[in-house]
Amino acid sequence: MSALIWITGATLIDGSGSPGRRADVLIDGERIAAVQEPGGPAPAGAEVVDASGLVVAPGFIDVMSHSVATLLQGGLSLGKVTQGVTTEIMGEGWTPAPAVPGEAHGFPIHGLPGGDEAWIERSKSWTRFGDWLSAQEQVGASVNFGSFIGGATVRMVARGHAQGESSPAELELMRRVTREAMEDGAFGLATALIYPPGSFASTDELVAVCEEVARYQGIYTTHMRSESAAILDGLEEALEITRRSGARLHLYHLKAAGEVAWPKMQALIERVNAERAAGNDIHADMYLYTAGGTGLSALAPPWASEGDRLRERLADPVSRAEIRQAMLEPNGSWEPLGHLAGPAGAYPVGLTLPQHHAYVGQSLASIAGSRGQDWIDAALDLIVTEPERVGVLLHLMSEANVELQLREPWVMLGSDAAGYDPAEQPGNGTTGHPRALGNFTRLLGHYVRERGILSLEEAVHRLTGLPARHFRLQNRGELRPGAYADVVIFDPATVTDRATYGDAGQLSVGVRDVWVNGTRVLRGAQHTRARPGMRLYGPGALTPVQGPVG
Repeated sequence: MSALIWITGATLIDGSGSPGRRADVLIDGERIAAVQEPGGPAPAGAEVVDASGLVVAPGFIDVMSHSVATLLQGGLSLGKVTQGVTTEIMGEGWTPAPAVPGEAHGFPIHGLPGGDEAWIERSKSWTRFGDWLSAQEQVGASVNFGSFIGGATVRMVARGHAQGESSPAELELMRRVTREAMEDGAFGLATALIYPPGSFASTDELVAVCEEVARYQGIYTTHMRSESAAILDGLEEALEITRRSGARLHLYHLKAAGEVAWPKMQALIERVNAERAAGNDIHADMYLYTAGGTGLSALAPPWASEGDRLRERLADPVSRAEIRQAMLEPNGSWEPLGHLAGPAGAYPVGLTLPQHHAYVGQSLASIAGSRGQDWIDAALDLIVTEPERVGVLLHLMSEANVELQLREPWVMLGSDAAGYDPAEQPGNGTTGHPRALGNFTRLLGHYVRERGILSLEEAVHRLTGLPARHFRLQNRGELRPGAYADVVIFDPATVTDRATYGDAGQLSVGVRDVWVNGTRVLRGAQHTRARPGMRLYGPGALTPVQGPVG
């Protein structure tokens, strides 16, 4: 392949939000060498790529990826690359490093990469956050990759799965782990505050840990403690944590979950805009669907998983009865996802046992009916009997709020999903969440071309320049001379998502070519199997701030 690539005939949308224009783009090695007026001759020796009638743009950035295991499995990230994604940022809640004493391995949430048990011992040797990302560098990746350190992982290193207040020694250990992660290039701390054991962390504890994040110019990003009835309280806690610690704030998968919360989204937006007007750096990401996805065990109250003993408690009739009663009549102290979605709006996915195959594609209400059970008992039985973690799709959000949120200039996109090849998944990936294979192309097809919610230039900016600036990714996110050559060519007339709730395994269409650091990873919508992705570092890895936080 030529080191020089000349892209001609396309409309350039450069990621800055500026109006699109005709321009030719020259890639020389890993970088953009020139962006110039159209019609000039191709440089001698350059590979000419005719993109007439198409758009050339910076590669898209997925700021909330779960490709922890799938990237280690082989690094191709087919489902993301076919959407034009060239960078994935991971880390919500759990990261596989540093290793947690007493845990079986580093992948309790994401699963062993490819089911390969060799990763059990490998992950146990990862004493620092950066060891995991060094292992990913050895595997290689088609996309650039980086991560936050998981808030649950930080807490588990010091306290395992225990509830309760942390001692000064435990807090100091958490701070040290976070400090080392920031030095290794973490973008900050990422919490998921409805899931145990991360949910056991107090506000004061999170402030203490985030003081280390702030020292290294990092971000506190959070799945807030509530996204439903108490969503405004969840936001206030996040604001308090960043105000007291000095860290910047990012809100994961912005949404109002359950009808009780739908009217609260406008107030949340107004609150964020007021904070931003006062000079506070606050951003958020979202996925463009009205259903969320999580583990079926999240339907149980968090205390039921204390000590990582949910299955053990469910095997005890007395404990199970307590858990069932808590799910039947939630007391307001936790996020009752089963009630918020309702059994007709909850769809278990990832069921593997032969006796459960008939339940594929059915709601929890339908499954319970066929078993002659209440929905709570059906859910608890599935948790106990299935050998691996069971997922669930929960229909919780409103389309009106999706469009309301998307109009805010501080909102970018995150898939909340892994990048994978659906052909390698059970059932060809049909029962996953469509956001994995369609979130980014859905923006360009449905919300830009069909709905007109954003201009094409603004949509591309949300996918490129905005997250690059927010995450302080140097020389990424815009097509300009000197920038890394993360480049996507797509057809604005045909680009769209095809994955649905009924068949989530359909790859997107309309993205023709993708380069990562100047190497083509998608040619004519076919993956080249190249793995030129680079490890990306947060600002603290290069310029840690010394002294107290102001």
